[in-house]
Formats: sequence, structure tokens, C-alpha cells
Amino acid sequence: MNALIRMRLAGFLRTGRALAPLLAGLVALGILYGGGRAQPAEAYGVSAVVLFPVLAWQTKILLDVEPDVQRRLAQVLVGVARERTAGLLAAALAALVTVAVALLFPWLVGGVSGPVEPGDRSIPVGLALGLWAHLLVVPAAVALGALASRAAVGGAGYGVAVLALGGVGAVVFGLSNSVAPWLAPPIMAAARAAGGDAAALTLVGLTVWGLAWSAAVVGGYLWRRRAQG
Repeated sequence: MNALIRMRLAGFLRTGRALAPLLAGLVALGILYGGGRAQPAEAYGVSAVVLFPVLAWQTKILLDVEPDVQRRLAQVLVGVARERTAGLLAAALAALVTVAVALLFPWLVGGVSGPVEPGDRSIPVGLALGLWAHLLVVPAAVALGALASRAAVGGAGYGVAVLALGGVGAVVFGLSNSVAPWLAPPIMAAARAAGGDAAALTLVGLTVWGLAWSAAVVGGYLWRRRAQG
């Protein structure tokens, strides 16, 4: 399975398709941090929201690089479960690299600052909360991108629709006055928690919520893969 993960990552890189989501993410982050300096927790919370659709799109591109015939051969060689797991793990590794770039980027452009007023979080605490917010986004984005992949939905148009609905829905249903917040991953709630004064129990609850939502969407992806054959 490790060889299959490496092969998919190599195909993603060698075809040059990794550049589009990376550049899109850098442009979005450049616009975000171009508005002025902010404390790490607040800046990273918003950054995680911005990266969610980018990481989902990146996952779709990575999974769509492999030809259908090659994907079916991989299922024969390593088994159906391992083939699908390898795709998700490859997408997660690519997402983590993008997250690492996003965490480093604001320091390169002077987009973050230290505590300004008494009671502001220290830089280490802000970095820890920012890392948590970004890591919370990764499984949700990978799950959405996988559900939008060609192997799950068949046509490119359906995939774009899944990405668009997922990205918009994450923001709309993630608003503080949402009537059905459970329909979206808690990326908006995580941004509010990182920028505010959330208790540890709140962070744990948001983590469990995010993992549960991601697991449900991955379940939908696996079901669609079985339906597509």
C-alpha cells in the first residue's frame, strides 16, 4: 500500500497538477494577510476556513489524476480496501504539506503579531490553537474532496457541484445562528474558538464533531465507490 501511496503522490506532482491548488491557496492567504497584522490564533483560525475548499479541491485533483483502468488494476493487486485507503492517505499527506506552507506563510509576509494588550494569548498558545484549527480541517477537506472525485460521482460536473455545495455549506451552516450546524464540519466554529476564549472542553467537542462529520462523509464516499464499481 505504501508503494501505491507514493505512486499517487508522484503522479500528482509530476503532472504539475499540484501547482493549481497550491497557488490558489497562496493567493487566498496573500489576500487574507494583506489586510494587516493579526495575532496567530485569530489569523490561523480564518486561514483554516480559507484553506478548506482549497484542500478539498486538491484532494479531488489528486484522486482524479489516476486513470480508471490503473485504479481498477490497483484494486486487483492490493485489494479494494487498501486501494481506497491509499488514496485517502495520499490526499491527507498532500493536505498536510499545504497546511505546513499555510502555517509558515504569514511569518514570511509579516501577517502576524505578538500579544498587544494584557490578556492576549501568547505566541506559543496562538500557534497551538492555529495548528489545531488547521489539523481539524484536513480530514473534513479530504473527505469532501474524495466524495467529489471522479471515482465516486462519475462526471466532472457532479464533482464540481459537490465541491461547491460542500464549500458554501460549510460557511452557511457554520454561522453562529445556523439552524443545522451539524450539516457542516466545525471549521467556522473552530475559527471562532481559536480567536476567542474557548475552554479545553469546547476544543475537544469540536474535534469529536469534526472527526464524526469526516467519518460520515468518508462513509458516503465508500458507498459511492461501491455503487460506481
